[in-house]
Amino acid sequence: MTTQAPSSAAVPAPRSGEEPIRLDRYRMFAEAVLTKCAGDPGARSALRSGVRKDLNSVPRMHRVIAHLVPQNVPEDTEQAYYAVAAMIAEQARRGSVAAEADATPTPRDESTAPAAEPETAPSGARWGGERNYGTSLGASFALAVVRSPGLERKMRRGTAESRLNLLCKQGVSGLHRHVPASVRYLRSLDVPVDWARLLQDLIDWRRHSGRITRRWLQDFYRRLQEEERRLREQADTQEPDSVDGT
Repeated sequence: MTTQAPSSAAVPAPRSGEEPIRLDRYRMFAEAVLTKCAGDPGARSALRSGVRKDLNSVPRMHRVIAHLVPQNVPEDTEQAYYAVAAMIAEQARRGSVAAEADATPTPRDESTAPAAEPETAPSGARWGGERNYGTSLGASFALAVVRSPGLERKMRRGTAESRLNLLCKQGVSGLHRHVPASVRYLRSLDVPVDWARLLQDLIDWRRHSGRITRRWLQDFYRRLQEEERRLREQADTQEPDSVDGT
């Protein structure tokens, strides 16, 4: 039986401007992991060994990323860093690391290592603003349905809805069990994953799962509706040419 995340009603309002700072930090972390995977097959193997495992079962990962993970943080935060690093390593196939890096937004200062500073318990984001939100898993699932870059095959809408709804129903441990398979499926279709956004959502899940799932589902259906509208407009534009040619 799935345990629902506790309500976030009592969580203090986030400080203005916190969202871009956090995402920049997470983007630097993702970029550092991608760089390690590209330059050191042994490091990539060590990170990949941690897929779907808890913090006490990943001794090989510590050598590679312990110095990149903030200290004195809640266990959910630490677990999220390790989980995302493992997923990056699993998907950063030989020859595709550059493409993964291109899909990861560039931080403001690439020369700065991820801040190894204490990070407070997840305080949430500016949920009403689109500017700094990044690309959610919901948007990625929609992209898998409407357009799989470079491949003819794509995800069925029903499959995408089922997978996304399954994720939205999970508690923290369930989410960590199911997300890697969904990411693997998306990447098999060459759909990019915003690692920084995923990391922040995993960190925030226990307190803000309701708002995160709302955003995922909104992004998914909005993207599908936009694509359906685009296809209709394209068909309307092409219709006169078809009549003239008959």
